[in-house]
Amino acid sequence: MNQHIILGLWPIAGVTTIGVTRENAIATIHAAIDAGIRQFDTAYSYGLQGEADERLGAALKDLDGATRDEIQIIGKVGQRYGEDGVRVNDGNPETLVVDAENSLRRIGIRCFDTLMLHCVDDEVPIEASAWALQRLMQRGMAKRVGVCNATPEQRAAFASVVPCSAIQCPLNGLQQDALSNEIADAKEHDCDAWVYWTLMKGLLAGKIERDHVFAEGDSRPNYPIFQGAARERAHDIVDKLKEIAADTGRSVANLSISWAVSQPGVTAALVGAHRPEQIADFRTAGPLPKAVRRQVNELFATSSDSPEG
Repeated sequence: MNQHIILGLWPIAGVTTIGVTRENAIATIHAAIDAGIRQFDTAYSYGLQGEADERLGAALKDLDGATRDEIQIIGKVGQRYGEDGVRVNDGNPETLVVDAENSLRRIGIRCFDTLMLHCVDDEVPIEASAWALQRLMQRGMAKRVGVCNATPEQRAAFASVVPCSAIQCPLNGLQQDALSNEIADAKEHDCDAWVYWTLMKGLLAGKIERDHVFAEGDSRPNYPIFQGAARERAHDIVDKLKEIAADTGRSVANLSISWAVSQPGVTAALVGAHRPEQIADFRTAGPLPKAVRRQVNELFATSSDSPEG
């Protein structure tokens, strides 16, 4: 089993990923399980109708008992769709409880291995949101809880109510601020740090060409890293990353993810996929040998002042 990888299910929800079908989503989850991945990250807001939850539940029904017992499910509440179809943060305690109940029902389980506050709601004290997650633990609906996208100060406020067992934050070679902030704080407080955007939405997979034109509705052009000089500089780094990957017998995606999980304090990387064949890129990802890690660190050091995505 690969404990360094968590399959993130946002891509299989089909909201911003074009052409994803229910059947293909289930096949992707099965491919991940066949590859030894046992941790899956979903959220109440992954899909207008909870598609990620439902598709995960459908995939789990096909497993034998022993394999199913190995599966770890990470759920998230605190973000939902507004009337205009745009996701909004909602840390209201009553909403968190209802959304957790609905998410569990859609997956077909009684308890999350880890339940997280998806985003901090500026209109609701984080202590109130933490209290709701504590209540869910007391009701047996979560074994442990954590918080995503929170500053160290917000994590501490959350932990003043209920133990914070895990955080989620972005980390990749082009975005390294979290290493000295959220991840360092999590390490100090014995908290798992799960990192996302390890491939920077495909850029660090080495499969987006310089002249690639994104399809209408694709959200990536809205990120600064995909614009103008920042994108050109990122492609320069990716070109050099390809050389290192070739020398080490890895794919660029594998190398990028492996770099992330090699960083001090990082517990695992959240990686998305919406096609079964994409799993091969990261099924063997894990901590890099010291010499390779040093080489990639030196390359990514040149990106330290790049605009964040």
